[in-house]
Amino acid sequence: MKQVFTAIIEKDENGIYIVEVPSLRGCYTQGGTLDEAMKNIREVIEMCLEEQKDIPKYELVGIQKIEVSR
Repeated sequence: MKQVFTAIIEKDENGIYIVEVPSLRGCYTQGGTLDEAMKNIREVIEMCLEEQKDIPKYELVGIQKIEVSR
């Protein structure tokens, strides 16, 4: 059975790609390239699915940049 998950991908100040799947607890990884990060997140998703039985159904509403003063 195929499942589809939403992944959030960011790039840090060192050029490393960080990928997170919010609907799976602890499901995140990184990679030096986008391809590597995507390969890694697929592996992590499979591990998380083995551990987690109750997976909530989330719908991505949007992503917003928020500016705050410090």
